[in-house]
Amino acid sequence: MGSEWSLLGSFTATIMIAYTVFDKFIPNHIRSYVQIYAHKLVGFLSPYIQITFPEFSGERLKHSELFTAIQTYLVQNSSQRARKLKAEPAADSNSPFLLSMDDNEEITEIFQGVKLWWGSHKSTIKTQSFSFYPSADEKRFYTLTFHKRHRDLVSSTYIPHVLEQGKSLKLKNRQLKLFTNNSYTGWGGYRKSKWSHVVFEHPARFETLAMEKAEKEEIIDDLLTFKNGKEYYDKIGKAWKRGYLLYGPPGTGKSTMIAAMANFLYYDVYDLELTAVKDNTQLRSLLIETTSKSIIVIEDIDCSIDLTGKRVVKKEKEKSEDAKDPVKKAEEEDNKESKVTLSGLLNCIDGIWSGCAGERIIIFTTNHVDKLDPALIRSGRMDKKIELSYCCYEAFKVLAKNYLDVDYHGLFSVVEGLLKETKMTPADVAENMMPKSKRDDVETCLKKLIESLKKAKKKAEEEAQKKAEEEEARLKEKEKEQEAEAKSDEKAGKQVKENGFVH
Repeated sequence: MGSEWSLLGSFTATIMIAYTVFDKFIPNHIRSYVQIYAHKLVGFLSPYIQITFPEFSGERLKHSELFTAIQTYLVQNSSQRARKLKAEPAADSNSPFLLSMDDNEEITEIFQGVKLWWGSHKSTIKTQSFSFYPSADEKRFYTLTFHKRHRDLVSSTYIPHVLEQGKSLKLKNRQLKLFTNNSYTGWGGYRKSKWSHVVFEHPARFETLAMEKAEKEEIIDDLLTFKNGKEYYDKIGKAWKRGYLLYGPPGTGKSTMIAAMANFLYYDVYDLELTAVKDNTQLRSLLIETTSKSIIVIEDIDCSIDLTGKRVVKKEKEKSEDAKDPVKKAEEEDNKESKVTLSGLLNCIDGIWSGCAGERIIIFTTNHVDKLDPALIRSGRMDKKIELSYCCYEAFKVLAKNYLDVDYHGLFSVVEGLLKETKMTPADVAENMMPKSKRDDVETCLKKLIESLKKAKKKAEEEAQKKAEEEEARLKEKEKEQEAEAKSDEKAGKQVKENGFVH
């Protein structure tokens, strides 16, 4: 037994000495040939194929999207199967950390009856060369090992499946963001962006949205049809986008509806402020930088800018502007309000640039739909028009559940009757029903709402009566004017007859 151990020790020492001599004294070009033929020998003897997915790729060593997608996919599986895990901070994710495979760890997976091995590895490379894009000392990479007879299945089916699942999981686990466009002066400089963002944490859901159940379900079905309609949009040759027009009085829940849509679809929100956009070119640049799976919102479209433009210009003003100093005139042009035109906006939301990102929803909101240009809200641009009106009984029941956690109360019938006779927005109903102190119970809050509804009803009746009286007074005044005019004409006719004039 001792001789066998000594023989093994001698053999190990011989291998180590041979490797040291090979690594220190054999020239690089000879070593490369040896490695090539060694790999060929291993490939000839082994029936397995190995694919490597490095963390960085390209000339400037950018972070590989393939590596990120595979990492996300394996996180879903490795936390359940791997024995060695490492916790990493999760950037742009709802989770505070992610559990992934530790270095030099391996897991197996069965896909369509085929066994595959995923391995996580790390290599250390030290270099003294100078570069504007220095590489990291440690490089991570994943390896996928499988039998060579499954090459076609792995390359054509399995790897695309992994990438698709990884991207889908990343989108599902990411943090939603609320973007707003920066003013034009903020676009320049190092690493300046046209958009700035915060984490989107609005709690609105369709379940808590105060509106009729049938209308809510109709909107949900429309959103799901759009989200799952990529193949259909490709088939009909139309950009994968959809326009929504939300209109109604202030306080009816237009902004809350947008937040509910974003949380339901899990889309980012881009709040586009048109008054901060200098002209059509800048508007186009902003929209190009929006991503897919997003909602682009222009609130109060009728008040944002003058989309019709100034069509009447006085000649005297034109002459005085032509006489100005060119430098001063250029400064005044820069300081003027937005020059975004209706044509420029339509081209961006419905023209050839509208399909640059894909899977986007464009939402306009307005309190006065009659003020909008018909070209802006025609079918094909605003595909679905949603009127958000005053609070109805169905919406009240949702608010009562949200604010008071009650499904029914004896005072509900009183509220129902008053809502049919009174116009009150959901925002006002919610405010009147919200508990203001610890002593406010369900009945107290409902009574406050009933009192507010009665006051609103009385005020509406007084305004209607006042309006009727004003209209009656106006009609009487008009009748007096007509009688006075008739008497004046009659008097003029008598004078003509007396003087003998003939007409």
